Amino acid sequence: VKYFGAVQPVALPEGIHFIRPYGFATVVAIDTKLRTVEEEAHSASKDLQNVMAKVVVQYSIQAPAAPRLVQNFGQEIDIESTTLRPGIQESVKVITSRYTAEELVTQRESVKLGIVAEIKHFVDTTLKEKAVLGSVRLANVSVKDFMFSPEFNAAIEQKVRAEQDALRAENEKRQRVTQAEAAAAEKKLAADAVAYQTEVESKARAAAIERESKALQANPGLIQLRTVERWNGVLPTYTGNSIPMMKFVQ
Repeated sequence: VKYFGAVQPVALPEGIHFIRPYGFATVVAIDTKLRTVEEEAHSASKDLQNVMAKVVVQYSIQAPAAPRLVQNFGQEIDIESTTLRPGIQESVKVITSRYTAEELVTQRESVKLGIVAEIKHFVDTTLKEKAVLGSVRLANVSVKDFMFSPEFNAAIEQKVRAEQDALRAENEKRQRVTQAEAAAAEKKLAADAVAYQTEVESKARAAAIERESKALQANPGLIQLRTVERWNGVLPTYTGNSIPMMKFVQ
């Protein structure tokens, strides 16, 4: 309420109120509902890449502080153009300059927290200078998106493609090595099996020979028996005067 242009310190709550008659009083309506402002902020990253960020701020004016806001900002309170939008622009410039363009993407959460904190600091500082600190409440601040120049996007896409190709080549290399190792292991198993079989057969033959030798030593007549068993009944043919001698065992 204003009397002859003087703002009264107490705000009127919702409802019906009686004021001084005869036009001495003027009532200024202040919207205290939650409002939203969206701003596109242009800045540069640490590596001098052009960056555009979309920032959304939800805020509301605190009713008890409305008279002081009217005194300091005028009857048409415009917090958005005088405080919030400049705060968004300045905060985005300050924070994005600390990160490279790639870090703005990979460290998005840290960047967002930095922008939110910087906006709140800017708003509080501005309101404090006007002696109305706490008159505006920031309900939520969000960074919707970061956008870069087409050249930077193309460079990022090329880098990602190169990394994917390198990863694919590394996987193929590992696959070939694995297949080669598997083939080598299979060949070794086969060679070991053959060697084992040969060793077993050799030991078996050696044992048989040893048993045969012991049997022959124990029974000398067994040699002639083996000879007769293997003879096919045909006498050998000789030239000269030599006649083979045979001994038959009954």
